[in-house]
Amino acid sequence: MHPTRFILAAALALILSGCASQKGQPTTQFDFGPATPTTPQAPAQGALGSVVVTDVTGSSALDNERMFYRLSYADPLQARTYANSRWTANPLQLLTQRFKTRLAQAGARVLSETDASIGIPLLRIDVDEFIQDFGGTSRSTGVVAVRASVFQGHTLVDQRSFRQSVPATSADAAGGARALAASTDAVAADIVAWLGTLNINRR
Repeated sequence: MHPTRFILAAALALILSGCASQKGQPTTQFDFGPATPTTPQAPAQGALGSVVVTDVTGSSALDNERMFYRLSYADPLQARTYANSRWTANPLQLLTQRFKTRLAQAGARVLSETDASIGIPLLRIDVDEFIQDFGGTSRSTGVVAVRASVFQGHTLVDQRSFRQSVPATSADAAGGARALAASTDAVAADIVAWLGTLNINRR
């Protein structure tokens, strides 16, 4: 075989073997970890009371278990996914459960829409951003941005946007998962504090 052809064949074999090994790697699954109770921060106007928390909504890209990251230093318009890392459930479900848990830990009586009675305030949360954002090759943060709306009956009481970003401890999926969990908890704390300032019926 001609030396050039041999080199090309060897390079192709190496590429194909690399792709095969990547496909054969086991998938690692992540969630937000245990919701360890933190020191409760009392709302400004006292106890939260009962609140209906609807399922978190967001982009259809978040309606699956893929883990997204963005290389802002190279191409901020492209969202990429980790090949062998996944969430245990889609992020919208993970966020819904985490927010409910943190509200309950703060003293709220968390209800679903089917359990709600007339007059109970309703909290709706829409996700604007949920991604591991790389500002450099080895530097990233977990970014969570949401819009939270509170309704009393059919009346909008208030709406506010919240955004938190926590540095990742490692430049990989594991670091991103920890950073996004921490950012989610920080947003939840902000929402709890905000709810305590609203003039809504508390039962």
